[in-house]
Parts: sequence; C-alpha cells; structure tokens
Amino acid sequence: MTIRILIVDDHAVVRQGLRMFLSLDKELEIVGEAVDGKQGIEMARRVTPDVILMDLLMPIMDGITAIGLLRHEMPDTEIIALTSVLEDNAVVGAIRAGAIGYLLKDTDAGELIRAIKAAAAGQVQLSPKAAAKLVREVRTPESPESLTERETDVLRLLAKGLSNKEIALALTLGETTIKSHVSNVLSKLGVNSRTQAALYASRIGLVDNLGDNKQSS
Repeated sequence: MTIRILIVDDHAVVRQGLRMFLSLDKELEIVGEAVDGKQGIEMARRVTPDVILMDLLMPIMDGITAIGLLRHEMPDTEIIALTSVLEDNAVVGAIRAGAIGYLLKDTDAGELIRAIKAAAAGQVQLSPKAAAKLVREVRTPESPESLTERETDVLRLLAKGLSNKEIALALTLGETTIKSHVSNVLSKLGVNSRTQAALYASRIGLVDNLGDNKQSS
C-alpha cells in the first residue's frame, strides 16, 4: 500500500530535497507541499495524506499550532515534526499538540523513510535526543481514569513501539478492536497522541525509558 505524504516547510530547498529522495521509494507518494501551517491545513483537507512532515518554525502559522488543529480535524493522519529545533518548548509543544513523532532535519534519509513507514502504521517515532527531553519534560496526567486490563496491555505494547497491526497479532484481536482500545486509552489519559500515552507508560514504569525502545530509532 502506498503511503501518501504531505510536506509542510517554508524552505523550498528542504521541500525539494525531501521530494527527491522520498520519491525514490515506491511505497511513498508525495501528494502535496505547503509553505506554512495554514496552507498545510488547507492542503491536508484536499489531499488527505497518511503522514505529514511538519516543520515547526514557519510564517503565518507555526507547525505546533497546525499540528493541534489537524490532530482534531484529521485524527487518522499521523504527523511527524521534522525540524532543526531541539528546544524543550518546541519538542514538548509538538508532542502535546498531537505529533506522533519528532525528528531532526539531520536525520539520515534511510532513517527518515523508515520513520515515515512506521508512523503510518501508528508507531511512535522520536529521535533519541527528543525522547530524552520528553521523558523529562512532558507532564503526564495526575489522576487519569482507570484503564481496563486489556487497555493496559494495549498501552504497554503501544509504548514499546508496536503498530496497531502488531498489537492485534500479539493480543489475537482484530485491528479495528485495537484502534478502539487505543482511542479509549487516549481519551481516559486525556492526551492527544500515542506519543503522550507512551510517555505516560514510561513514567509509571509500564515500559523502560523511551530512549531505549523501538520508537527512538
């Protein structure tokens, strides 16, 4: 299945570079480009991408604002913050807004392609440096609603970097059922993304530090 990608970045040379090497992979299709968050939202509505690569520092509308709006409007589209910024407020802001991943622009091309494919499957994707900052900085819910035993199982596997399909296989359940469980977990924890849920799991000791897990690749 082809993964449809939207690139949102205000630098033409970055968009051109991404388009050039991503188009070499037959499983990826660039369906649009945008120069700021506002245009990115408008384009996303038109082309309904599977994954959006979102810069954070852009004119008119920044990436964090756009991520938050898209997360609510298009919950099935995954967003990776792809930026040169590693400041705490940027990392934390992007993940709180609902990004499934946070990668730096110096990420190896092959690594970025793997991250895009993993994000499309619902896997959390964090650079090791971003993961370290997030585990330290992002606040998890103080008194979340209790999860059922099954939801806890789903959260544990989600935090280990498994996709919905992999969780379904591990628990011998249907993928649609897993999607429902994931939605319930996010709702009960009061968070916007799988990444925040994974951070919660790390904080309460359900999994080891995120920086050591599959999603930090």
